[in-house]
Amino acid sequence: MRLDKFLKVSRLIKRRTVAKDVSDQGRVWINEREAKASSTVKVGDQLKVRFGQKSITVLVERIVETTKKDEAALMYTVLLEESHKTE
Repeated sequence: MRLDKFLKVSRLIKRRTVAKDVSDQGRVWINEREAKASSTVKVGDQLKVRFGQKSITVLVERIVETTKKDEAALMYTVLLEESHKTE
């Protein structure tokens, strides 16, 4: 599944266009490699997404084309959440 679609379906990011923009800005990594919106996400991959002041690292548990809001969190496991200070 494309990275931008996974971020949207899993609800890590609410809109696919925003997911595409974040990916293309170099703020998403798959298995510690910078990823673009068209990169492929597979079960077992580690994703790191940087949002302004924080970043989140998740492990991809499953891939589904569509999901309900309460089931979206089952697509990944949060491994690490970090806050970043700007100086």
